[in-house]
Amino acid sequence: MPPLRTALLQSSGRPGSVAENLKVLDEAAARAAAAGAGLLIGPEMFLTGYAIGDQVPVLAEPADGPAARSAAEIARRHGIAVMYGYPERDGERIFNSAQLIGPDGESLANYRKTHLFGCFEQQWFTPGEQPVVQAELGGIRIGLLICYDVEFPENVRAHALAGTDLLLVPTAQMHPFQFVAESVVPVRAFESQMYIAYVNRTGPEGEFEFVGLSCLASPDGTTRVRAGRGEELVVGEVDPALLSASREANPYLRDRRPGLYGSLI
Repeated sequence: MPPLRTALLQSSGRPGSVAENLKVLDEAAARAAAAGAGLLIGPEMFLTGYAIGDQVPVLAEPADGPAARSAAEIARRHGIAVMYGYPERDGERIFNSAQLIGPDGESLANYRKTHLFGCFEQQWFTPGEQPVVQAELGGIRIGLLICYDVEFPENVRAHALAGTDLLLVPTAQMHPFQFVAESVVPVRAFESQMYIAYVNRTGPEGEFEFVGLSCLASPDGTTRVRAGRGEELVVGEVDPALLSASREANPYLRDRRPGLYGSLI
């Protein structure tokens, strides 16, 4: 299998304007496709902005709503898979969600954040209940989490046991927690033997200061590509051959003793 070139869109877009954020997504998809990428990943809550307060219920849409159809058209027009974060409305409930659209414009997966961070998220969102959501893209098994979810090792290990090769993590990582991007994410990739694409917002937004530092972390413990603190589109490769070799060399998953871990649940 050839490597999957993967583009990370580090941007806070235009908070409060779905139309403007779709334009940013469209421009990024064009640049990513021109660079040979088969997958573009945007940050958490990208379609609306993160710190939008009481606009959350106003801007929330169903998974197949108008914004989703526009994102699907972007993916189809540029021939690239696209994943974006957004507030998902399902009846009276609103979820902090991420949707993966295939290069043909069809939805491949929709994930609802299971671990809500802080008072802001707990005020506006309902936590999701499905811990492992996956899809196939170019022979690679894709998994989805959102931001705070990846900080729980149980979440990432569940994906490892389910066979996830590349874990997509749109995020809104803020100061002073940049050590998560710098240290925690590469460790998660190594200890659970997968690639992790961690894609952050950047700059001030409401009461938050997002730190950027988006990265593609590799199962061999290295960071394949790392963004800075500003708006940026970076591209790295998810290499199935490297993944296979790393899994063969690293015994973590083989040496587990699940019978000893009952107290963890």
